[in-house]
Amino acid sequence: MSENIRVAELATELLALSKPLAEFDMPLLDSHGATLASDLFRGDQVALRAGSRIRSTQIGLAASLGRDHLPTRPQPRVVVVSAGDDLVEPGKGTPGEDEEYEVNSWLLTTAVKEAGAVGYRVTTIPETPDALKDVIEDQLVRADLIVICGESHDESFDLIFGVLSRLGEVKSVLPNIEGSGRHAFGLIGPDKTPVVALPGDPISAYISNELFIRPMIRNMMGLYDIHRPIARATLTNDVASEAGKHAFIRATLSSDNPNRRLVTALENQGDLIGLSDATGLIVMNEECTELKAGEEVDVLLLERRFN
Repeated sequence: MSENIRVAELATELLALSKPLAEFDMPLLDSHGATLASDLFRGDQVALRAGSRIRSTQIGLAASLGRDHLPTRPQPRVVVVSAGDDLVEPGKGTPGEDEEYEVNSWLLTTAVKEAGAVGYRVTTIPETPDALKDVIEDQLVRADLIVICGESHDESFDLIFGVLSRLGEVKSVLPNIEGSGRHAFGLIGPDKTPVVALPGDPISAYISNELFIRPMIRNMMGLYDIHRPIARATLTNDVASEAGKHAFIRATLSSDNPNRRLVTALENQGDLIGLSDATGLIVMNEECTELKAGEEVDVLLLERRFN
């Protein structure tokens, strides 16, 4: 039985699992992409501030100061596991009547990389719970976080949750998100590695990645900006959502003058074309069931670049 949970409550619980990784001195080139763990000074002036992502210009500045190592929090190692007996690898045949192309591991592995993690992609067709358990245990040695999901209609969620329960303390929840499915989270293995199981539907999995997984990764890195920015925009078309549910409507952003941002909800909310085209998510809380063109709305900005 999955416990109903509000979005903010689940986000808080997941952040509690994702403590900042231990800091250590890293060779200068290897530190690219990591987070500076403490301030770096040039005389009395702060040259590099703790909590900032280390990029090429920071590497150059550190070298100019004679530094060949930097105090860092490393990029988390995130293993993305996709499990299900009805999944077909792209490029390796055409799905049958009850099969589908495996999407989530490709989508989520690249999404966690965009968030700043080192991503590892793993797919498996588990014949038994023991087989899936072996796969997950094998990944624990290289994981700071494990993200796992199954088939699009969640047939494999019970299998995944059952196996995770054997490996540690996990909880099954149903977030108050329109169109989403069951999630699970907890700590598994001898090192109590955080694990999150997401819905098998790729759109739901991606939205949960934006709301939950991305902030976890950036919190583990010790970054200050762990959440996507929220902006106000003028809606150009009407949208509706289910009563009592939090909705995240795929949308595109534009502008008709330098001082006004426009947002347009996409028509194809239910497929990956709409998700691919989206540059923002219109946020509708549980009390809101409709928004009219011309209203000012909150939009979660999806940056389409590495950051």
